[in-house]
Amino acid sequence: MKILTPATSANLGPGFDTLGLAIKLYNEVVITKQNFRSVCINGEGSDKIGLKKNNTFILIFNEILSQLTGEQMEFRFNFTNNIPFSRGLGSSSSVIVAAIASAYHMAGFKVDKSVVLNKALKYESHPDNISPAVWGGFTTNLVHNGAVYTQRAQLGDELRAVVVIPDKPMSTKQSRNKLPKSYNMIDTVNNVSHASYLTACFLKKDYLSLKIACIDKMHEDYRMPLLPELYDVRKIAYENGSLMSTLSGSGSTFFNLVYRDDAKKIADVLKQSFPNFRVEIYEFDNNGFEIVQS
Repeated sequence: MKILTPATSANLGPGFDTLGLAIKLYNEVVITKQNFRSVCINGEGSDKIGLKKNNTFILIFNEILSQLTGEQMEFRFNFTNNIPFSRGLGSSSSVIVAAIASAYHMAGFKVDKSVVLNKALKYESHPDNISPAVWGGFTTNLVHNGAVYTQRAQLGDELRAVVVIPDKPMSTKQSRNKLPKSYNMIDTVNNVSHASYLTACFLKKDYLSLKIACIDKMHEDYRMPLLPELYDVRKIAYENGSLMSTLSGSGSTFFNLVYRDDAKKIADVLKQSFPNFRVEIYEFDNNGFEIVQS
């Protein structure tokens, strides 16, 4: 079997641990049943021996498969990793979602996306990256009594993502350690109001209002000093027509939502301004993970 799982951008400014969307940048896993385990990694992480010996995908896959079948089986795992590690583009969520969905498929069960989403919450406690990796599009999520509830909106072909990927990684743990233990009422209300307004903008396709809607007071100003160039990324992106410009997940990538016709111009300016950073243009994914070969 072969499964593709998209990259994601989470938080989107004020939607801390709540909002996310999916991008057409995919990790691919091909799984073949055989008499012994073998692992092949291409792309991101191909030079890391530890990923072969202590592979998160394989650990979760085997755990779920054992729960479903009561058996231990051996497979060949062929990974093609295109999503950068520790850059805020949902690489860990992609692994978790793909492992669970693959286990259900290889066990002969119907792959129910709601089941995959809720199983994934065991391995990653916030759904902002997991949900768009499962469903695609823009998603807003809440967790109630241990279950994930999601509403989603499709993202039109008139939009593109321009992502600025620094050469410096930023681990989620490192980035979360910069956050305060508590917040004042003013900042909390700011994020509730802006996240609500941002969600309405996506649902109504009012993209011109996103610049105001994406203002955050809870995490970006604590995280961005780890890589101060990101303030200039935002400034230059807005000066050249970006509709919204936010830290992607916990960073270090910066996410820009732009109109398709403006994407190349904005990307070219950012490439010239930040020659040491990767700048890429992506379409949006509206389907989430997909098993493309069984």
